[in-house]
Amino acid sequence: MKKTWVFFIGTLLLMAIVCCSGFAAAKTKMVVWTYMEGQTQIDTLNWMFKTYNESQSESEIVLQYVPFADFKKQLSVGMVAGKLPDLVVIDNPDHAAYAQMGLFADLTKYIAKWPERKAYFPGPWKSTTLNGKNYGIPFTSNCLALFYNQEMLKKAGVTPPQTWSQLRVAAKKLTSPGVFGLGMAAVKSEEGTFQYLPWLLSSGAKIDQLGSKQSIQSLTVLADLVKDGSMPKEVINWTQADVEKQFAAGKLAMMVNGPWNIPEVKRDAPGLKWSVVKIPRDKVYSSVLGGENLGVVNGKNVAAAWKFLQFVGSPKLVKEYSVRFNMFPPRQDVAGDKTWSEDPVMSVFMDQMKYAMPRGPHPKWPEISNAMITALQEVLTQAKTPEQAAKDAQTKVDAVLK
Repeated sequence: MKKTWVFFIGTLLLMAIVCCSGFAAAKTKMVVWTYMEGQTQIDTLNWMFKTYNESQSESEIVLQYVPFADFKKQLSVGMVAGKLPDLVVIDNPDHAAYAQMGLFADLTKYIAKWPERKAYFPGPWKSTTLNGKNYGIPFTSNCLALFYNQEMLKKAGVTPPQTWSQLRVAAKKLTSPGVFGLGMAAVKSEEGTFQYLPWLLSSGAKIDQLGSKQSIQSLTVLADLVKDGSMPKEVINWTQADVEKQFAAGKLAMMVNGPWNIPEVKRDAPGLKWSVVKIPRDKVYSSVLGGENLGVVNGKNVAAAWKFLQFVGSPKLVKEYSVRFNMFPPRQDVAGDKTWSEDPVMSVFMDQMKYAMPRGPHPKWPEISNAMITALQEVLTQAKTPEQAAKDAQTKVDAVLK
């Protein structure tokens, strides 16, 4: 009898130790890959994951940063090696391509039972689909506008330009030793294509008309800005984060950038007086619809990852993280909040959003995108004339779309 009691008490102690150690309640660890950079974005992601991790006891989300320039390469390498995360924050035009490759799990059966799906804007929602199936949910939405240094423009007697011809004149007048009139990101990646598209679309050309007269004009206006010294030739290596640093340092009088960099400007140059206007137009005002989606990687944790997506997609979380990111909510019900409609800067971006066009979705968007940024780099470096660069880009896109 004595031995039985000793065994019983010992078993209870062992159970208590196991429970207290957390072993029995170990969470499923899930890794999220993201290229989102900048302290504000990293802080917001960490806040979001911490909030989710503390809200339930089944899983733990962990952030893993991968530089944008290496992101697609790492996804491709991971697919071959079988070393992938559980979730991916992906640039929305790339979502269809990676769904086509089998990276993302088909979430159609989950989303069909999720009533919140009806609250999303059609454009961002469409970017998560392929052939009628759902492969994720929209995460953030944004577009581009023109930031300008108010004191520099006032000193030069320049008003914010509204047309391409006004921009050429303004950028030239604002250029002085150590200061360029305009800066943009033209790095050879999707980031560079993202910045070039407003110029292409404003000319009246479409993405399958890269060899057109209008497309040539869009390449010419940017090449001329570099030729006359109003825009630095180094833009071919600049990311949007790099452009923000140059603007905040007073080395650019104007820059093309997105709302996610507003907190960075405020942090880097708290005394700087600046504002935003729509990107100067040729035929029509134009911008590009940017943003990220959340996709679940095909693997053993699809069901657990879908629970995280539902949490992130709630209206309360969408509003909170959109405010922190300085981006626009992908949900129509949240977008009506005065947070965006009554802010003097964000309201300009909201107005610009009316002219923002999506990239794709197309399974071969990365190839189309590469043709465009290659053409832009060729004219900015004067390796080719705008006519030749546009002609070569058209040949590449025709081969992709045939």
